[in-house]
Parts: sequence; C-alpha cells; structure tokens
Amino acid sequence: MSSTPEFGETWVYESIVMALPGIEISTPVAITIQIGLFECGVLLSAWYYDLWSAVGAGTVAVLVAAVGSVEMLRISTLVRGNQMPEPYRRLLFGSSIEVVLGVLTFVAVLTHLFVFDQAKLLHELLGPNPPVLVVYLLLLILWDVSYRIGTGWWTSVTALWRTLYYRGTFEADTARALRRADIENISFGVLQLVLLPFLPNHTVLATALVAHVCAVSVVTGLSVVLLSKQIADAGPPTAI
Repeated sequence: MSSTPEFGETWVYESIVMALPGIEISTPVAITIQIGLFECGVLLSAWYYDLWSAVGAGTVAVLVAAVGSVEMLRISTLVRGNQMPEPYRRLLFGSSIEVVLGVLTFVAVLTHLFVFDQAKLLHELLGPNPPVLVVYLLLLILWDVSYRIGTGWWTSVTALWRTLYYRGTFEADTARALRRADIENISFGVLQLVLLPFLPNHTVLATALVAHVCAVSVVTGLSVVLLSKQIADAGPPTAI
C-alpha cells in the first residue's frame, strides 16, 4: 500500500491541512507554523500583560502539543507504509474517535478547572483577573494537548485490538513497524509527565495525568510484548 495519506486514512488535523483550497504545504510545515504561532502568542502575552510567571507552563504545554504532532506523524507513517489490515487502518484513522476522546478530555479538564477547582490553577498562572485574550490562548493550547491525549488513548486501544485480533498473521517486518509505532505512543505518554511540576497543589489533575500515562503504557505495552514474542518466534531478519 502507498504511504501517501488519503482522506479516510489520515488524522483529522492532517485532513484539515490537505483540504485547504489553493494551499499546498506539508503537514510538518503546518505543524511548525502552528507551534510557532502558539509560542509567539505565549511570549507576546507574557510581555504585554507582564505574565512571565506563566511562560514556563505555557511553553511546556506547547512543547507537549508539538511533540504529540510529531509522534502522530511518525505513527501514521509507520502504519501507512506497511501492509496493514484495512479494517485496522479505517478504525485508527477513519473513525475520528480520537477527536471524540479529545473533546471528552477537554470538557473534563474545563469542568475541573472552573467548577471543582474554582479557577485556582488559572489564578495561580495568570493572576486574579486574567486577561480575556490570554485565557483564550490558554484554552486553545489546552485543546491542542487534549486532542493529543485523546489520540494517545485511541492509538493504544486500537493497537491492542489489532495485535490480538491479527495475532500471528503479520510478517516480521510489519510486526517490527507496529512495535515501533506502539513504542512511539508510549514515549509520548511518558513525555506528558513534564506537566506534573506545574500541578504541585492540584492532586486530582496530577493523579489523572499519571493514571492516563500508566493506562496508555500498560495497554500499549501489552501489544509491544505480544509483537516482540511474534518477532522472536520469526527469527532474525533475512539479510539482503
């Protein structure tokens, strides 16, 4: 199969870039532009409103979103570049379930921030009267991170389903590519722990973050173990 992305076999944000009329830019360039605009927004807001105390958290959140975008591209390249079962490809890319999970994550975090936590974290970062534009930017970045978290969940669930359902049917090279994609997903989950230092007094959010990372690591890790066993049973790769 071709590794060239097509509609129905792309992440949602890839489809948006591909659908822009009269504009042809690669997804990596689009990601670079997006992240650059986010970071510029963080720095300009800190300078204009004298909110330098929030730069660290904002920059780390932008970093997490940026790495998440890169990891999503690496995973999709590995999946599209190998002989994968069509049902798995459709389930991973075409269902857009990662968007639904991202929305659920975003709404859950907003509910916690503004109802349960009564905006305490927001006030810690931005002061008692946060500027409207800064809050808008914060929520935009938070959505970007939430979407990547939702993608991590969906990637882990489909990975385990794929490995169990098609167990023993993959060629060794395909199994290696899938194992690498699964490890990429685990790595991105672990990276999200860099957000923990900004949640010292927010036990619920910190616990939820750690639980999310552990869940993704365990579910995807099981897929990695099963794939590794299949690769070991197949023996070393044939020399060309």
